[in-house]
Amino acid sequence: MLAKINSYALSGLDGYGVSVEVDIHSGLPSIDVVGLPDTAIKESRERVRSAIKNSGYDFTPRKITVNLAPAHTKKEGSVFDLAIALGILCATEQAGIDEHKRPLKLIDDYVFLGELSLSGKIQRINGVMPILISARERGGKKFVIPKANANEAKYIRGVEVYAVDSLREAIALLDGQSGQPLVGSDIVLGGEVAASEDLKFVKGQYSAKRALEIAAAGGHNMLMIGAPGGGKTMLAKCLPGILPDLTEREALETTKIHSVAGILDETVGIVTRRPFRSPHHTTSKIALTGGGSSSHPGEISFAHNGVLFLDELPEYPRATLEILRQPLEDNVITVSRAARTVEYPANFMLVASMNPCPCGFYGSSAHECTCTPAQIQKYMGRISGPLLDRIDLHVEVDEVHYDELSSSTASESSATVKARVNAARALQTARYSNTGIYSNARMTSAMIKEYCALDTAGERILSNAFDRLGLSARAYTRILKVARTIADLDGSDKVLSKHIAEAVMYRSLDKAVK
Repeated sequence: MLAKINSYALSGLDGYGVSVEVDIHSGLPSIDVVGLPDTAIKESRERVRSAIKNSGYDFTPRKITVNLAPAHTKKEGSVFDLAIALGILCATEQAGIDEHKRPLKLIDDYVFLGELSLSGKIQRINGVMPILISARERGGKKFVIPKANANEAKYIRGVEVYAVDSLREAIALLDGQSGQPLVGSDIVLGGEVAASEDLKFVKGQYSAKRALEIAAAGGHNMLMIGAPGGGKTMLAKCLPGILPDLTEREALETTKIHSVAGILDETVGIVTRRPFRSPHHTTSKIALTGGGSSSHPGEISFAHNGVLFLDELPEYPRATLEILRQPLEDNVITVSRAARTVEYPANFMLVASMNPCPCGFYGSSAHECTCTPAQIQKYMGRISGPLLDRIDLHVEVDEVHYDELSSSTASESSATVKARVNAARALQTARYSNTGIYSNARMTSAMIKEYCALDTAGERILSNAFDRLGLSARAYTRILKVARTIADLDGSDKVLSKHIAEAVMYRSLDKAVK
């Protein structure tokens, strides 16, 4: 007898339907899986066999052929276990039939997803959210998923989702004996800022805090340079606390990536705060960009709608850093492998820190630098000019003095700064409505011409800086974008000369690296 069960697979973040066809006929007992299955799917033969037996059903001692259609696409993972098991049980008339031994039509209404344990329990799988969203867009209505993925699925509107814990529960659902769809839940975003991430505990560093506020308000990339122990890492960790809350659209986008990668907190089921990713400088290129045999997302995509923090930037291999150039411009990363090409979103803020020299004390007022000019130049040269061009704010972080550390004067809290950031972002949201642009950092050339018009004084300041620092055309546009953000924080409709002057101040490293 032939049985067909509906399931789904992923290619990147896009899902596509897979028909699990099971045919049972005479021959030596075996299970053959065809349709370009990977190793995990081939191993499902043993999982399915044990799960069926341990759930109290008979496993037929005949030849079983399982086809995963369409056959031209590579199938990966253990997501098809449940569909294969149900296909075998339907083909042997142990499930999915009425009292007259006729197949139940309602089987065609469901999409089945889940990995089976040997006991018949259904295990959590990766990628449930992007699968449900893709299937909904293609007309899918009813889904059966593992109970461990319920928190993730309840935020998807417009579908019926049934969360089951075992193979027996899935069969009971098919036979109409039990089953209630998940109750949808509203997305609650934001949350309290941890004490370690609150700016009020950062002593001194007023110029760095100002730059951090500008970066958060406009979505700009930022590089902090200063002696060890000045607070660069602490400042970076405070950035998520002043960024605007995720929108519902951004939360779903980010959750899809984390779901595919298997790093989503299953107790919550959705990403509620902007990601902060800080990969070590020994991170490989593939770990940063994504890829491997399965073309999985990497750190660049994990930081989508959040922050990618690279501590001690010159310690990263230059080839690894150069990978950042394309996603910083296009906000996507394309992972190309022999078997497939996948595109992942990568709209992140790059925040980096570095010492001014190998010993770390060049320019310090409290310590003597032991590096030669050649060593300093070589160290700074580890960061290429094209990459530096893509970093909007270059901030020198001074050493903190004892009087500042021991002061009892309270600094501005993250909540206070975030209120100003939210006000600036609100202006940008209104300005770029219906354009797909949500921050000044993503302005197009046409938008820059329209919203960053300068007066005579501003033109003069920018012209002098262009010649003195030897700026590129890209650096020129980024200065205008930063100036637009400073004007928004100032509540000004126009970009004034003082806004340009402050924006130019944050390009101080261009001359040093070139």
